[in-house]
Amino acid sequence: MKIMVMDGQGGRMGKSIVEQLKKQFPEAEILAVGTNSIATAAMLKAGADEGATGENPAVVGCRQADLIIGPMGIVIADSLLGEITPAMAVAIGQSPAKKILLPVNRCQHFVVGCRELPLGEYVRLVVEAVREEMK
Repeated sequence: MKIMVMDGQGGRMGKSIVEQLKKQFPEAEILAVGTNSIATAAMLKAGADEGATGENPAVVGCRQADLIIGPMGIVIADSLLGEITPAMAVAIGQSPAKKILLPVNRCQHFVVGCRELPLGEYVRLVVEAVREEMK
């Protein structure tokens, strides 16, 4: 299974996700796509198999991934303080991959009904969702 983890800013969320996925599913191929080089480097340091930065790697990665994981902003153009381009949001939205999105209520986006949880709890929920997909 090829899992694309996408993050921006400092890559803290993506780093945590990659670390836990590699522990739980060492056989999974993880592609880290950062909206900037700092995020990509953090996810590679956490154990991602491959990493790339920017719009075109995001678009290409969406075609190859079975699962796409990241904050909900990755499907909203101009989110993550402008780091998500319209082309990235469209590519992720149109990808046939299953998307596991974390409800980060920031940057003018709020998902009603979602609880504010610590990052570690969101990461645990992501790992559970990936486990269900791998069955």
